[in-house]
Amino acid sequence: MPIIAMNQEMGSLGKDVAIALASELGLKLVRHEVVDHIAEKMHTRKSLIRRVVEGKAGVFDRITTDQRTLATYTAEEVFDRAAEGNVVIRGWGATCLLRSIPHIPCVRICAPMELRVKWLMERLETDDEELVREELRRSDAAHIHNMSLRFGVTWGDPLIYDLVLSTERISVQSCVEQIKAMLKLPEFQETPQSRAKLEDAALAAHIRAALKGDPESDDVNIAISVDRGEVVLEGMVFNNHEYAAAKRVTSDVRGVKSIDNRLRLMAR
Repeated sequence: MPIIAMNQEMGSLGKDVAIALASELGLKLVRHEVVDHIAEKMHTRKSLIRRVVEGKAGVFDRITTDQRTLATYTAEEVFDRAAEGNVVIRGWGATCLLRSIPHIPCVRICAPMELRVKWLMERLETDDEELVREELRRSDAAHIHNMSLRFGVTWGDPLIYDLVLSTERISVQSCVEQIKAMLKLPEFQETPQSRAKLEDAALAAHIRAALKGDPESDDVNIAISVDRGEVVLEGMVFNNHEYAAAKRVTSDVRGVKSIDNRLRLMAR
């Protein structure tokens, strides 16, 4: 049940790699449909979510969009898709969110700026080089900012990926073959332990989203750890109302077997 987390620079042919990989292995390709569910949960427009994620949002949109809520629902979507299996998840911070799951390879597709400009100009059928170059710079800046803000990592740092492929010298098909070969390595075989870790991470994401979605606990910001469905809640809450709400909301999430509530009231 292959699961591949992937990101790519705009114009690097990463989309082509993902499409070819999904086609050859019979996998579902996840990208833009994540927007639908996030927009519904946040009661906002799909176009706004796309603009914020892609770095195209204006000052007003950036200020009025709750980034913590967006990150919470994004993580829930990514873990849901991963838990279903047989999938390539492109973008959405999947390479950082899923890196702790042993059997999920995290792949980055990149290329030098000059090649990206050339390829994107060809695809867009334009001769406006400066316009294309500026679009690539904006896209890169947005990804760098989002990855730093959400995960505290540098987007292009090769140490946070299992495989980095540059399409400057490697064809799309060769990239696909490299990823397929990696999937056969013993390090990326699913085990009962690695599957349990994914399920626990998905459950933690569901709990966090449930807390955010309930008006009585939407401001609660606590640590959530899960081990085989056994949940530990840790951190500070403002009052008894939030303390009770956190436990109530968590207990209602499907898959929760028990709750060790270690929450503490903030001293006054």
